[in-house]
Amino acid sequence: MHLLNTLYVNTQDSYLRLDNDTLRVLVDDETRLRVPLHHLQSVVCFGRVGVSLPLMHRLAEEGMALVLLDENGRFKARLEGPTSGNVLLRRAQHTQSMDAAFALGIARACVAGKVRNARQVLLRGARDSRSEADAAALTRGAQDLAATLRALPDAGDLDVLRGLEGEAARQYFDRQPLLVKADLRSVFSMDGRTRRPPRDRMNALLSFLYSMWMNDCRSALESVGLDPQVGFLHVLRPGRAALALDLMEEFRSFADRLALSLVNRHQVQEDDFIVSTGGGVSLKPDARKAVVVAFQERKQEEVQHPVLKQTLPLGLVPLVQARLMARAIRQESDESGLVTGYLPFLVR
Repeated sequence: MHLLNTLYVNTQDSYLRLDNDTLRVLVDDETRLRVPLHHLQSVVCFGRVGVSLPLMHRLAEEGMALVLLDENGRFKARLEGPTSGNVLLRRAQHTQSMDAAFALGIARACVAGKVRNARQVLLRGARDSRSEADAAALTRGAQDLAATLRALPDAGDLDVLRGLEGEAARQYFDRQPLLVKADLRSVFSMDGRTRRPPRDRMNALLSFLYSMWMNDCRSALESVGLDPQVGFLHVLRPGRAALALDLMEEFRSFADRLALSLVNRHQVQEDDFIVSTGGGVSLKPDARKAVVVAFQERKQEEVQHPVLKQTLPLGLVPLVQARLMARAIRQESDESGLVTGYLPFLVR
């Protein structure tokens, strides 16, 4: 699958080799794909994918990155030659992070993606609700988030923007319990967002799903050569992957929707959690496995990407968004010659 001149290899036990000026993908010694090297900027391999040494050498010579991720999309390694633009991209990223206007623009896009996608969750819940009172409350919540979206362009600095984002999150989580089926709310109710540790079952489930999306976003950023530690919306702190947190904002709604689906369909139940004496709540090992399986299955579902104008698995969207963010940081122009800012992935 080609995304922005990157070849993503998902088929397990496949093997990549060099055939003159062509990359050949073999599965069980059968050629499944041939790609001229001049069509590629990089190659990303998921899981058990073999790569011949001659192909590694050629990719390095041509300045094309070879990125190795595990089957879950977590970053493992990156091979690149001496002509790679990785250092230049990171220098541009560090420079742009200190430009207040540029940082505010990227941060505003991240918040807009988060709030707009959260609003879609509430609107869908209102449409599906069997209670008129719940539907009305969810609709009011969606209207509140719409007001936040209208206010974002007037946010003059990061502190104001973060205040709007925080208020939108509070409004969203105030309505989130109404998305749980009525007979399950006593078990899966939540009084706002809590973490470190989560204080109820729904927060524990959300935290686990958020952590997996966080890992995917960090892997995606490293795959395209960005520094996951240097972000725009989130404050820089030692050991904090601020840019990965920035990128993850637009994917939180996918975690929320999966959590609600697992709960409402009884795939995750009351006894799947451990409540510690200190009040913290966590998933049991078997429940964690079930959630991981559901997460991986959800990532295989195809979505329409509004920028690429093509259908692709949800699991590849963070990689596409990371490359779009790299383009914005480089201030590259589009096909019409215009320099565009970062465009978040929006849920329909």
